Amino acid sequence: MATHDHDDDQHHGSELSEAQLRVRALETVLTEKGYIDPVALDALIEAYETKVGPHRGARVVAKAWADPEFKRALLADGTAAIRDAGLFERVSEHIIAVANTEQQHNMVVCTLCSCYPWDMLGLPPVWYKSAPYRSRAVSDPRGVLREFGVELPASTDIRVWDSTAETRYIVVPLRPAGTEGWSEDKLANLVTRNAMIGTGLPRDPDKPR
Repeated sequence: MATHDHDDDQHHGSELSEAQLRVRALETVLTEKGYIDPVALDALIEAYETKVGPHRGARVVAKAWADPEFKRALLADGTAAIRDAGLFERVSEHIIAVANTEQQHNMVVCTLCSCYPWDMLGLPPVWYKSAPYRSRAVSDPRGVLREFGVELPASTDIRVWDSTAETRYIVVPLRPAGTEGWSEDKLANLVTRNAMIGTGLPRDPDKPR
């Protein structure tokens, strides 16, 4: 899996990948046949990029960091805990939260397709759907994490969770040191999409965005 800027997924240059060209062609055909409205599609994409992901998931993680009772409920039943907390008007079913510890680091993949908690993390990154990530995340998770810039102690076990059509996972990363007394809003600014997939860590509290 080639190393690149996994956090931003910026596409350098003007060339489109083969997958992007196919998506563009499919969108054109569907638009011409009147099956989709380009304006509505753009609005939907913008909503998931700017209003949903990864802000919703970050709010859940921040609340778990700040509220031990909510964290216990979240790990017991993710969907029910998020719904009962009244964080959002609507919550998808089958959200499972797993928490990182000093002894275990969790990582999420979907080996069969690209199942992903859209309502928590927004649009899935391109690499999440790629065959190299989906295969190597299972066979060599420590190596994949290293490519993302995450070097874990040898004593830390890595557990890989495989999403399905019935289950969606969100990782609750370890709370950064030095954030005692922070508000949930301030904590949420440290939570990245990759940290909630398990391929990254929260932002350094001493290096704000």
